[in-house]
Amino acid sequence: MTTLAPTLQAFFTDRLAQQRQASSHTVAAYRDALKLLLGFAAQHTGKQPCTLAIADLDAPVIGAFLDHLEHERGNSVRTRNARLAAVHALFRFAALRHPEQAATIQRVLAIPPKRFDHTIITYLTESETTALLAAPDRTTWAGQRDHALLTLAVQTGLRVSELAALLRAHIHLGVGAHVTCLGKGRKQRITPLTATTVAVINGWLTGHDGLPIDPLFPTRLGTPMSRDAIERRLTKHATTAALTAPTLAEKKISPHTLRHTAAMRLLHADVDSTVIALWLGHENVATTQIYIHADLALKEQALARTAPLGTTPGRYRPSDTLMTFLENL
Repeated sequence: MTTLAPTLQAFFTDRLAQQRQASSHTVAAYRDALKLLLGFAAQHTGKQPCTLAIADLDAPVIGAFLDHLEHERGNSVRTRNARLAAVHALFRFAALRHPEQAATIQRVLAIPPKRFDHTIITYLTESETTALLAAPDRTTWAGQRDHALLTLAVQTGLRVSELAALLRAHIHLGVGAHVTCLGKGRKQRITPLTATTVAVINGWLTGHDGLPIDPLFPTRLGTPMSRDAIERRLTKHATTAALTAPTLAEKKISPHTLRHTAAMRLLHADVDSTVIALWLGHENVATTQIYIHADLALKEQALARTAPLGTTPGRYRPSDTLMTFLENL
């Protein structure tokens, strides 16, 4: 074997598993990215993956691989950048073990992530949230579970992976009610629960006995729900809720939409953005700024503060029908 194979193995066993104690999600993401790279490089060079050398993965090959991801596999720019981050992590590790390959490694590390357009986040209004929470049929076991799961998700803003990993022991419904979870970056987080959420979760737990080590939201077989299962149930209930809240049909609803909804509710309650960042488990407070950009009401309030004296704040409204037509184009 050449230098690449043992370096790649040590990257996963030493760097990710032992030194960084990376989560299973991180390991899986890096594994998938590097499997794609090795497959592409093997086809490009005509070598077997186990015989590839670091020199075979030079900057032109990595650049061609990134183009392949976008134009042939149809990956988004975000996915392309995530794959590149995995490649960069491997090459930073390789730089410590193989200084003789410094020139090749530095050229790969110099490949920048691709810029992309930042879209406005999607979140649910209060009426849409009410309709979604009312959608599950609470006369059934699955409906009671889904109602409790959606209620917890909308109030706490937990990620779908965090929801799926919750055990009954992670919920504390007494004085100072809260839920604990191990979030992204292996950070433990405690999120307080409202009285409404406590009542819903308490009703779910009281009606269905179990051990503290059992999943909080199990399947019929008693196993934890998968991320795909949660997404499918959410899609089903969003379709039902759209019958009473038609605006839901215009939105692409995902578990992350509920996370955005929780953040926007905190923002509308005048909670400071730094507190929201802690609530959601954001690594960087700047990440929370996306919610301020998405809130038109906050922008209008800022505009009202800068309006000239003697004017009535508000949005521009054309007074003529022809002007209204032109404005709506």
